[in-house]
Amino acid sequence: MTGTPDRRLAELRELLFARPAMARELPGFDPEAAPAGPVELFVDWLTGALRAEVPDAQVAVLGTTGLDGTPDGRVVTLREVDPEAGVWSFHAGASSPKGRQLAADPRASLTWYWPAQGRQVRLRGPVVTTPAERMAEVFRRLSRKSRVAALVGRQSEPLADSDEFRAAWQEADRRLAEAPDLVDPGYAEYGVRAEQVEFWQGAAERHHVRLVYRRVGDAWTRELVWP
Repeated sequence: MTGTPDRRLAELRELLFARPAMARELPGFDPEAAPAGPVELFVDWLTGALRAEVPDAQVAVLGTTGLDGTPDGRVVTLREVDPEAGVWSFHAGASSPKGRQLAADPRASLTWYWPAQGRQVRLRGPVVTTPAERMAEVFRRLSRKSRVAALVGRQSEPLADSDEFRAAWQEADRRLAEAPDLVDPGYAEYGVRAEQVEFWQGAAERHHVRLVYRRVGDAWTRELVWP
C-alpha cells in the first residue's frame, strides 16, 4: 500500500460512501408465495446461488459463544440439511475452539450471504451432534484433502513456522495412504436445530424484504418484519 495511514483511511471512507450496498439489479421476492416451512425456501435460494456460480455459496458464518462469554465467529461449510428435523449440519473437530465452545454452550447461529442475489439467510437454535457410531461413515465421505486436514488437527494452536505444518500434512497424508479407512476419532458433525430462520432480500431502492420463520413445536409460523 502507498500513501500515509491518514490518506489511506480517508480514501477508504470515500470508497465506503461512494459504493452503496445493493446498488445493482437484484431478484425480487414475494413473501406471500413462500412455502410454509423454511427448509424448502432455503434449498431454493442456495440452489439458485450455486447455479449462479456464487463462489462458496454453501459457506456460512458460524456464531458461537466463547468460553469467556464473548461472541465468536468463523466460516464453516454446510454439509447437509434435514428437512424433517429442520437441522442444518456442518463438521468440526471436537477439540477445536468451536468444538469446545459448543460443548460448553450448545447453541449457535449460521449466516449466509449471496452478493449476486443480495440475499441473506440467518438461523439460530440449539446444537445437536451426530452419534459417534455414524461418524466413521460421514468421515469417509469427505474429500481426501479434507480427511488429511482433519488428521493434521491442532487447529488454532501455536505454529512455529510453515515447515512444521507441511511436515504434519505429509505425515497425515502418509498415514491415510497406508490406511485408507483411517478415521479421525475427534471429528464431529454438528447440527443447528433452527428455532428461527430469517430470509432477507435486498433491493436497490432500499425496500428490503425480511421474512421470519419461528418454530412452534413441530410446525412453523412466519411473519414479515420491518427491514
